Amino acid sequence: MILVTNDDGVLSPGIQLLAKRLRDLDRVVIVAPDRERSAAGHSMTLHRPLLIEQIKEEVYSVNGTPTDCVNIAVKGLLKETPRLVVSGINKGPNLGDDITYSGTVAGAMEAILLGVPAIAFSLNARQDFLFAEAAEVALGIARSVLEQGLPAGTLLNVNVPNCSVEEIRGTLITRLGKRIYHQMTVERVDPRGKKYYWIGGGEPDWEREEGTDFDAVDRRHVSITPLHLDLTDHASFERLRPLEKVRYPGVTHRSDG
Repeated sequence: MILVTNDDGVLSPGIQLLAKRLRDLDRVVIVAPDRERSAAGHSMTLHRPLLIEQIKEEVYSVNGTPTDCVNIAVKGLLKETPRLVVSGINKGPNLGDDITYSGTVAGAMEAILLGVPAIAFSLNARQDFLFAEAAEVALGIARSVLEQGLPAGTLLNVNVPNCSVEEIRGTLITRLGKRIYHQMTVERVDPRGKKYYWIGGGEPDWEREEGTDFDAVDRRHVSITPLHLDLTDHASFERLRPLEKVRYPGVTHRSDG
């Protein structure tokens, strides 16, 4: 069985077309947010009850985040553990630093934490989404993952160019690129004289470097970036050793030697 989720909502055409194609591989169950939860990140709802509604056979909506959906599905709703969790197809890319905000990627992250292999799929477009084309790509990659498996603790973040399958130039294993944000925080005043803010504005750009996810999709390649949840910067250990010698007022320090 394959569990499908997203952050665009259970009725998004991206998730519906994705689930339809994945049924060629196995039984598919959709458990997804009842509305758009874009940029929810890896947030989990802890301070209110979550409601699950069955929309139709093997399709459920949850009034929570993608993380909630995967957690509830794997740990409570489903009677068996999924062979694979697939999140998407997202309306818009999840490239570089964007993955830290992405609810789509977070759904796959939650699956990895629960011991289930996972893939996140996003479409590199802002309009005129070719979801059916991206679903064909998703089918091929999901089939390969089910046959060959994934390294332990690793999920795949896949970004698909918004073009026909025939126009895709290939598939590349990539690293995360670096966003350049031209973001504005807009301050306004409501009718009662209170300030409020909108976060957003301005299309982001990226550092154009070969081997990154940005570069791959820009050249009409499918980008597959393997991700794991160990965020430790191992390379910085030696440089940071002097911090181990910091002394704090009022604290008695002793040597373990």
